[in-house]
Amino acid sequence: MKKLMFALLISAPMSAFSTTNYAIPEPAKKQQVAVQSTIQDLRPAEKDRLFRSEAVEKQILDLKQKLTAIDPKLYWMFVNCFPNTLDTTVWYSNESGDDDTFVITGDIEAMWLRDSAAQVWPYLRYVNQDEPLRHLIRGVIRRQLACILIDPYANAFNIKAIENGHWMSDNTKMKKELHERKYEIDSLCYPLRLAYAYWQQTGDTSIFDEKWIQAIREILHVFQDQQNWNGPITNYRFTRKTEALHDTRSNRGYGHPGKPCGLIASAFRPSDDSTIFPYLVPSNFFAVSVLRKAAIILNDVNKEYGLASDCRRMATQVEEALEKYAIVEHPKYGKIYAFEVDAYGSALLMDDSNAPSLLCLPYLTDVSIDDPIYQNTRKFVWSEDNPYFFKGKAGEGIGGPHCGLNKPWPMSLVMKAFTTNDRAEKEWCVQQILKTDGDTGFMHESFNKDDAKDFTRSWFAWANTLFGELIVDMYAE
Repeated sequence: MKKLMFALLISAPMSAFSTTNYAIPEPAKKQQVAVQSTIQDLRPAEKDRLFRSEAVEKQILDLKQKLTAIDPKLYWMFVNCFPNTLDTTVWYSNESGDDDTFVITGDIEAMWLRDSAAQVWPYLRYVNQDEPLRHLIRGVIRRQLACILIDPYANAFNIKAIENGHWMSDNTKMKKELHERKYEIDSLCYPLRLAYAYWQQTGDTSIFDEKWIQAIREILHVFQDQQNWNGPITNYRFTRKTEALHDTRSNRGYGHPGKPCGLIASAFRPSDDSTIFPYLVPSNFFAVSVLRKAAIILNDVNKEYGLASDCRRMATQVEEALEKYAIVEHPKYGKIYAFEVDAYGSALLMDDSNAPSLLCLPYLTDVSIDDPIYQNTRKFVWSEDNPYFFKGKAGEGIGGPHCGLNKPWPMSLVMKAFTTNDRAEKEWCVQQILKTDGDTGFMHESFNKDDAKDFTRSWFAWANTLFGELIVDMYAE
């Protein structure tokens, strides 16, 4: 196992990032994007892989015969994609005396709270078979808690303090440890989801120390601030000099006003695009789910009964507000969930490909696949009545403003497969993914609906690993 080591001084002040010998490996930077004449995996050479999991390698071999019999390309893409996070994006260290894992997204050398949690999520099923992998994921959680304590409004972090980071000119309270400071509800939800699932899988309560409790307090403080109970008075604002409307916020950085109603405002979406109306419905559903999970931990492990009650109380407030404000009557589909609302009566009817989305609600939240309102919503978002659904010669799917018009995201096809009990629909989604890889053997951020070789991000580890998770779910048993 190759380790490029760094050290986060866990017991030091939260701004004390330090690192040694951190560098993106050239084989990963130059990830191949062309089909070879004979199908061989496109993983980095073993000596260049950043982490090896024996359990993951066994899973890959165990599926070889089954997937190859279905379609050789299916197995080829699975081999390329499923270990991509471990092969190319993780740096583990325990030099500080605690597990610490920094995870980049792929071609962006920064750690997003959302992406890092999602990237290692598919490997949770193996942690009891693979002790080094358990420590790796535990290190992700520990790093995420440290990041939240640096700034709970930030979405992406550097591995160490940088004097003149790329977005230091943004008009917000930037710190040297931050790569970007776009406040997004889901950035605070994903670490809670990962921590809860890790605990359920392993029984390890060591991650739930004082740092965990402090992080929960910070998350609650942000969510309370963004419930807008104090009107326009908020601790967060953001503007950026840019030609992209979705990369900055109106009203001097405070965004479109939202009527206080119990919902939590989100300045940005999971795509890192700014919201139009402040209450992003999928992310509020996500918050309900993870706040209740956090309450279970606080109650059962920490015996922090008051803090657990605060989490449950907020979850109930948000849930009741969703029932009142998030459901709209569509002339064609009946009752559906809006994408964004302002609680003044305005609603945005669309869906975005990044998760959490309306499409992926049963995958990330407590919304049931069988919920009739979700089913109506699902029909709406996967149709040309959704302004960001695109269908062309190459394929179809949901996109978003982040990559522009006519660019569906493969991630939406994965989420469509995750949110159906119809095996034929799942198989159809897989076939669509296989034919829209642009002959690269990897997933991408988006592809042109008429030409899959016109894509964005050849190295997008979250999408790669998510595809691997789908294939394991579908074919491992």
